[in-house]
Amino acid sequence: MKPTLVILAAGIGSRYGGLKQVDGLGPNAETIIDYSVYDAIRAGFGKIVFVIRKSIEKDFLEVFGKRFDPAIKIELAYQELEMLPGKFTVPAERKKPWGTAHAVWVTRHLINEPFAVINADDFYGYDTFRVMAEALSNSDLKPASYFMVGFRLGNTLSEQGAVSRGICTTNSSGFLLDVVERTHIERVNGPVYFKDENGNMQAISENVPVSMNFWGFTPDFFNYTEKIMIDFFSSQIDQVKAEFYIPTVVNRAIKEGYASCRVLDTRAEWFGVTYPGDRSMVMERLKELTEKGEYPSPI
Repeated sequence: MKPTLVILAAGIGSRYGGLKQVDGLGPNAETIIDYSVYDAIRAGFGKIVFVIRKSIEKDFLEVFGKRFDPAIKIELAYQELEMLPGKFTVPAERKKPWGTAHAVWVTRHLINEPFAVINADDFYGYDTFRVMAEALSNSDLKPASYFMVGFRLGNTLSEQGAVSRGICTTNSSGFLLDVVERTHIERVNGPVYFKDENGNMQAISENVPVSMNFWGFTPDFFNYTEKIMIDFFSSQIDQVKAEFYIPTVVNRAIKEGYASCRVLDTRAEWFGVTYPGDRSMVMERLKELTEKGEYPSPI
């Protein structure tokens, strides 16, 4: 059975100033999503599941409703605040989505096979999809076998401002030991710094591996995530800015000995759109890749 690709496209895009998921950036107004779907299908993925919000459904479908080859199986999942496990209720002041792990959890009724998860606004490159598809298609794949593609921090920064990244620690065999979500990382006059829990800027090596939210999971991830999510909401549901991240679940799974997570290497170069000022850089990179013949245009 071919693995499925989950594309997280429900983000508000507040720093970018619009729905960057539908922004045409390629030579013929291709979106980053177009490149991701193209790379995923040729790498061996069999189905695409988009996670969106009802409030952006109209805009999303206007762009993507008839965009893809009918042979590509496309499904939609909706991430809404009221979609919670158990008897939890949404605090009246809550406006922000619950985070990436919650976004994956809402797809649980659509997926029974190994699957990968990516961001809608990140360009990962074909080789990244290839190594992940190969890992998830292994006939000997056992439950609780997870994967993450690792990129070097210095190659994932924006010249326009601070970014969020999952800072990773691995063992000598290439398995993930820990990933810590840092929500403010930036280069300052050369060196790279992150803001710690106390608001202090700390230096960090630009060669440290980071998660760019390209994960691979076996289907047991859904039940395990729900278990951890119940713990999360039990203590943090009243915190209006609290988010339930994928690394929260993966860290817990590793520390409890429930799952392993192999860090996959890729030759591909990541780039993405976080701020409006990133747009021209991304457009130039996509133009270069098209001129080299790596992608058709229109795709």
